[in-house]
Amino acid sequence: MVTKYDVFEVVYKNSAPIKPIEVVKSLHKDERDYHIIHRFLRELVKDKNLIKKKSGFEIKKSDKTQLLYDLIYYCVQNNINYNLLLDKNIAKFVNETLKKEEFQQKDINVNPKTFKKYIDILDKYGLILISSRKPLKARIFYNTLINNLLVYFDFKNKPQRKLKINYLDEIKKELEQYKRLRKKNEAGYRRIVNEFEIYFVQHSLSLEGNPITLPDTIKILKNKIIPRELKSEDVEEVKNYQNAIIKMLQDAQQKNALTKESILEYHRLAMFHKLRIAGKTRNKSVYIKGNLDFKIAKVSEIKPKLEELLKKYNEFIKKKTSLNKIINFSSYFHNEFQHIHPFEDGNSRTTRLITFHLLQSKDIPMLDIPLGLLDEYLGYTKASRKREDKMLFENLQKTILFNLKKINERLVS
Repeated sequence: MVTKYDVFEVVYKNSAPIKPIEVVKSLHKDERDYHIIHRFLRELVKDKNLIKKKSGFEIKKSDKTQLLYDLIYYCVQNNINYNLLLDKNIAKFVNETLKKEEFQQKDINVNPKTFKKYIDILDKYGLILISSRKPLKARIFYNTLINNLLVYFDFKNKPQRKLKINYLDEIKKELEQYKRLRKKNEAGYRRIVNEFEIYFVQHSLSLEGNPITLPDTIKILKNKIIPRELKSEDVEEVKNYQNAIIKMLQDAQQKNALTKESILEYHRLAMFHKLRIAGKTRNKSVYIKGNLDFKIAKVSEIKPKLEELLKKYNEFIKKKTSLNKIINFSSYFHNEFQHIHPFEDGNSRTTRLITFHLLQSKDIPMLDIPLGLLDEYLGYTKASRKREDKMLFENLQKTILFNLKKINERLVS
């Protein structure tokens, strides 16, 4: 069923005033829907999102209309039904829950059915971490989408939260359940891995500027359909990264330790669309675009620093150690490799691969970074102006728990 936000998107994309009947055709509706679409057009004029002229309806240019389109565009890119999120009541709900470290149903004054509806929407799109179901305890992720949603509906308070979080006990419980469930249903687990793999490809490459949307990534990797409008290099980048992920998961499953050679192979597979640099350490200085404060190793430092990091990795991987130390070392390992920055391009995507490998080798099923945590993750890694190992440690806890919860829910169902 068509909504006023569907109508808004059509008008926004049209470079000239558009008549109601043309909106109907653009939405692939018939004349029976004319009256409801015309009503939405009038509502959008009343909301000051559109202007009505003799020649038709057009966008009223303002910060508000730009923000609304940005919200819709972000949702489309990430396979989110914007009609579910663009609701002042859900924005109010999010605003209230963000004021708390974690919240329960008793903390929020909404009808139980409405509460469940909002939780389900946020959970479906990776915008919330549900640490407990009975009683329900949850934490909303604060990211660009959530921020823009609040601003659009005039809720402008940013969340006030303490720095430190600890989900280690919850992770331990979920890990125990995961091991039991996977033992009973290995085939089910493999299907989950294949599903998460596609999401991780798109989430990871979106951080590197690849414009291919989640719906198109699904078409390319799952349905083997390549939309005509996509650039061939962007498509190859998607396919290549999937190949690198598959290789990494196979190695982790077989408990093959990381080596300089395996890291170069992951990079080669991921960057095969750039043969000149694929699988080769750099021989020139590079920098992080937009973050010149990010300290990167000199060319002469790459070999000794990489050898030292792998030495520490080999010492660590052989030890039987606590969950706390595993996540702590993973945070250090991730950021140290980022700062070594051994490649001319493709460092960040390779860093995620080898960090996931490390966690998988320690029987922690890290398969994706949820949409709601991507901004935070980026802020603690290559977008940071100083090392943020402690902050990344907290981000990894949330990411690991999110993965475990999703995997266990699917294995049970």
